[in-house]
Amino acid sequence: MKIYGYVRVSTLEQNKERQIKNILREYPEAIIMSDEYTGRTMDRPVWSKLYPKLKKGNMVVFDEVSRMSRDAEEGFKVYQELYERGVELIFLKEPHISTTSYREALKSSINEVDVKSGDHDIDDLINGMMTVINNFMLAKVKADIRRAFEQSQAETDFRAQRVGEGITETKKHNEELKVLYPDTYKDHPEYSQIGREKGDKLNIKKAQPIMDLIRKYSKDFEGTLNDKELLGVLSTQTVKIPNKKRSGKVEEREISAKIARNTLYKYKKMMKSK
Repeated sequence: MKIYGYVRVSTLEQNKERQIKNILREYPEAIIMSDEYTGRTMDRPVWSKLYPKLKKGNMVVFDEVSRMSRDAEEGFKVYQELYERGVELIFLKEPHISTTSYREALKSSINEVDVKSGDHDIDDLINGMMTVINNFMLAKVKADIRRAFEQSQAETDFRAQRVGEGITETKKHNEELKVLYPDTYKDHPEYSQIGREKGDKLNIKKAQPIMDLIRKYSKDFEGTLNDKELLGVLSTQTVKIPNKKRSGKVEEREISAKIARNTLYKYKKMMKSK
């Protein structure tokens, strides 16, 4: 059986490495497939290539159901299609909706039983009851799967709503400070900057440690590798970046050093301009 581990992060704050570790801990032979910083639809480059190729004998492992889809209707539709193809779907945090659990639930139904008591009326009655029970079980399993997707979508929508409400309240408070302290409101301890100041350069935490690797390996600096070789090496490396906790404590976390070709060119240009 060919096993894939699919991971996805949709914001810069999310940690892809945690998902990878969870999957490889349970399925060390899994081939990791990854999408980054995408929206809420199934239109993800890596997934879009993998999805049509999946067939019977393949397994896809997800850390949680929201990594497959955060849209309940679409996620359930994809689940059903892959199930019908014979693809095994494993959700580490929601094992009750993995396809193995689905199949076990269906096996426990009694639709294969054909009662023959010798009394035609009794046989029809009992077999009819069995059909009703079987259909009920099938509907329940489907409902559990749909509910898992719906819950994931509801949690995502709630977080987005809270973020939006927080930004609105912060903007309102900033405006109040601006009225009270027109010349110095940005220096007030209660002022909170939203987004970047006009003219500020985007500061990506992992840029500097990755540029250090580029300097070490690239033939344009201290190394011997061309761009293609360098990108291959970076995809196997990790870097440590500061990670500020809610408590205010700053700890280091390890992330992948993999970057796109355009990002490599941008970093090299920045390094040469220094």
